[in-house]
Amino acid sequence: MTELARCGWAGSDPLYVAYHDEEWGTPLHDDQRLFEFLLLEGAQAGLSWITILRKRENYRAAFDGFDAEKIARYDAAKVESLLQNPGIVRNRLKVNAFVRNAQATLRVQEELGSLDAFLWSFTGGQTIQNRFHSLSDVPAKTPEAEAMSKALIKRGFTFVGPTICYAFMQACGMVNDHIAGCFRHEDVQRKQAR
Repeated sequence: MTELARCGWAGSDPLYVAYHDEEWGTPLHDDQRLFEFLLLEGAQAGLSWITILRKRENYRAAFDGFDAEKIARYDAAKVESLLQNPGIVRNRLKVNAFVRNAQATLRVQEELGSLDAFLWSFTGGQTIQNRFHSLSDVPAKTPEAEAMSKALIKRGFTFVGPTICYAFMQACGMVNDHIAGCFRHEDVQRKQAR
C-alpha cells in the first residue's frame, strides 16, 4: 500500500494526520466553527498547534461549545473558574480574549449578518489557490492577513495579529497552502469556496 503524500508538518501523530487529512484547508463557512478556529488560533499564540489540538475537546466543553452568545456573557467568576481548568491553556489574557472576541463577534454578526461574510471578504469570498512546493515557501503572513488583522482589531478583537490571522486563513480554507505534492492540494482546489 502506497503512503499518501502529505504536507511535512502533519508528521506521524494520528491526531495531527487526521486534522491535516480531514480539516485543515477545507473551505469553512459556518459562523460557529469559524469563531472556534479564530479563538483557538489565538490560544495557540506562543505554543504549538498540536498542543491546542490535543486540548480542543476540553476547550469545547469549557467554553459552551464555542457559543458566542454564552461566552460573551461570561463574568469575572466564570473567568476565574476557567483559569482553574487544567484541560485548557490557563492564561488570563487568552481567556479574557475569548470573552472579548465573543462580544466582538456578536457585533459583527449584528452589523454585517455573519462572521463568515466578514472574514471571507478578505479573500473576495474565494479560496486563494497557492502552489507552494515546500514548507519553506509558505509565508507567515500576507497582505490579506494583515488587512484582516487590522479590521478585527478595529472591531475590538484581540489575539488576532497577522500571523495568527494567516494561520486561521490556512486552517479555514481561505488559502490553499497544502504543498503542491500533497494529496489534499487538489482536493481543496476542487472544494473552492462558493
